[in-house]
Amino acid sequence: MPEKKRQEFYKSLSDADVENLAYNWDLWGRPEQLENKEEWWSIWLVMAGRGFGKTRTGAEFIRNNMETGLYKRAGLIARTSADNRDIQVEGESGILAISSPTFMPKYEPSRRRLIWPNGAIATTYSAEEPDLLRGPQHDIIWADEVASWKYPDTWDMAMFGLRLGKRPKAIVTTTPRPVRIIRELLKSATTIVTKGSTYDNASNLAPVFFEKIIAKYEGTRMGKQEIYAEVLEDVPGALWTRKLIDDYRVKTYPDLIRIVVALDPATTSEDESDMTGIIAAGKSSEGEYYILLDGSVRDTPKAWCSKAIDIYKSLEADKIIGEANNGGDLIETVLRTIDTDIPYKKVHASRGKIVRAEPVSSLYEQGKVHHVGVFDDLEDEMCSYTSQTSESPNHMDAMVWAITELSEDVYGELLIGKAW
Repeated sequence: MPEKKRQEFYKSLSDADVENLAYNWDLWGRPEQLENKEEWWSIWLVMAGRGFGKTRTGAEFIRNNMETGLYKRAGLIARTSADNRDIQVEGESGILAISSPTFMPKYEPSRRRLIWPNGAIATTYSAEEPDLLRGPQHDIIWADEVASWKYPDTWDMAMFGLRLGKRPKAIVTTTPRPVRIIRELLKSATTIVTKGSTYDNASNLAPVFFEKIIAKYEGTRMGKQEIYAEVLEDVPGALWTRKLIDDYRVKTYPDLIRIVVALDPATTSEDESDMTGIIAAGKSSEGEYYILLDGSVRDTPKAWCSKAIDIYKSLEADKIIGEANNGGDLIETVLRTIDTDIPYKKVHASRGKIVRAEPVSSLYEQGKVHHVGVFDDLEDEMCSYTSQTSESPNHMDAMVWAITELSEDVYGELLIGKAW
């Protein structure tokens, strides 16, 4: 409308009209953010880059369906309980922020639920606790960032409970990774897929975000995944595949006879520095190896040494291992200033990364190494790193050091004497 007519139109609206317009998602949402009204699909997969508006899409999907009264029991599942609260419920684009004051759900954090004025209830669940979904039933679900869930069987538990009402349905909002859940959803005949990039929502994002962050990853493998939401397949020449890791992934681990925490230090602690790899791994009496935790960070030496010590103590580990090529005696010096009693072993890399990793890759191929849950960054590096890769695989390096240390009593000459 011309400006004059538009102002006249605004002035003609009642307060109720203004509120209806302000909270009318069909008006404000981009077409790709609006729910398809056809009834043939049961799962809506919104697979898009960072900043696309996935959270807002998921929150509006739940709000609109719960407000109609046709849906009464919703399940809100996020990577962690903190993500439930900080993203799905209380976030800038979460359910509370986008709900009309006249139909605002009541949030009861201690009971992990929201209650709408019409009696509809949404319950929050952390993907770290899949067993919580064994009993509850729902008619609608919002699963956020499923590609990063630690335990993939959380999705299976959620689907078993999606059985109420005439047309149960779910929305999955995620940045993609080539994990089992994503592959299966893309193949399903009852999945409707929406894809998008960070640039689709450029008008609502800070210019500095594009200047400082997005520009850094343009043209990179990570950029294809995080900006353009491409599902990246395994890289030819990499020592690991997703299937190899998935086939031997576990949810729990047995009693362990040894546990170590391995450090692969970065040389600097700037915003654009490499990560410092911190991987905890253990060995069972049966000669099986378990990746327990990835605590890698981009921080100062004191900070990453403190984190390694915290992990060491929480897992009751045997020792901390540190690669000395970059850090020299720095690691031990900093560790000792924090805790003088920490058992520490300095290791030195004398061969290339691929050569060092090959014996550990062989253990994976034999089915002897198990990831306890999902470790996104570590697995991305493992399945993409080749001799042509320029980025430093700090997560992978730390993992290789950990498994090498644990397996040296079996492969001593091969792993330590030759490869290292």
